[in-house]
Amino acid sequence: MNRMKKVYPFTAIVGQEKKKKALILNIINPLLGGVLIRGEKGTAKSTAVRALAELLPEREQVCDCLFGCDPNDNSSMCDSCTEKKAKGQKFGTVLSKMRVIDLPVSATEDRVVGTLDIEHAIKYGEKKFEPGILAHSNRNILYVDEVNLLDDHVVDVLLDSAAMGVNTIEREGISFSHPAKFILVGTMNPEEGDLRPQLLDRFGLAVDVVGERDTAQRMEVIRRRLEFEEDPDSFALKFEGHQQELRERILSACQMLKKVRYDDIILDMAARISIELGVDGHRADIGMIKTAITIAAYNHREFVSGEDMLEAAELVLPHRMRRRPFEEGVMELSRVEGIIEAYGVKSN
Repeated sequence: MNRMKKVYPFTAIVGQEKKKKALILNIINPLLGGVLIRGEKGTAKSTAVRALAELLPEREQVCDCLFGCDPNDNSSMCDSCTEKKAKGQKFGTVLSKMRVIDLPVSATEDRVVGTLDIEHAIKYGEKKFEPGILAHSNRNILYVDEVNLLDDHVVDVLLDSAAMGVNTIEREGISFSHPAKFILVGTMNPEEGDLRPQLLDRFGLAVDVVGERDTAQRMEVIRRRLEFEEDPDSFALKFEGHQQELRERILSACQMLKKVRYDDIILDMAARISIELGVDGHRADIGMIKTAITIAAYNHREFVSGEDMLEAAELVLPHRMRRRPFEEGVMELSRVEGIIEAYGVKSN
């Protein structure tokens, strides 16, 4: 009998706090727009994504629905589930965990968005949709390793669907739409080429990761990995208390999210930071506010603080900084701290 492969516990990952925080924030608030993780190979990027999905509790979904619709959320149901609900038909439901859907670098547009059978539509007068990766990604995590090596057009399609929460396929005058609400996680090694600035800007958050430079931390990485490989079940059991604690904190933050408030000072602060740091457009300002709200919810607070804004700026701004030739576009955190301190907003 085949045993399911054990997933490395999220709370057992050593260091990489900013990366872990960015992933957790996107689970709490999927409207943040995903996260881009930039860094060298072997820094637990894929491990962290899969471990977080495994950490989360099971949730309800409609049986036999291509898109795994939530039976309790009318606003994001597919057409078929909406029609059944309107007719008063009861749904069969199942419990399932959030999944990580992989998108390979070689993926074509048809494989990503799905296809329409035009011949079937003409012959029978009904739409026949073959689901693509975006259909399977609804209510899940879409993981794109080496996103910088994807065809630019495919990246555009991904980011558009992530922003709209809908995937639309149009062929020969026939169109079909379905829900595509997913958490987009892209990873890349900058040494292999960068994303265009227009595409970088579409990722809500970005973090840079490197291997541990502290000897003791590095030793702990090795020790834990070897222990996990030797006996995954016993290793996972050691961290189950930490896993449950984080699971409950995430669920509590999801409930708290709608209660968090901010005032015009926070809005003014976001605008001032973006202006002072020369950030183009308004995505950064909006992203800072949404991220700060989510951070406050994660810390179980009802009001956004200056400290929340500082942490949000660290995640939202670096990949949106203007770059001159031969410059890295690195954000000066001290400048952001100075702007926030000037408002006299208390930190926690």
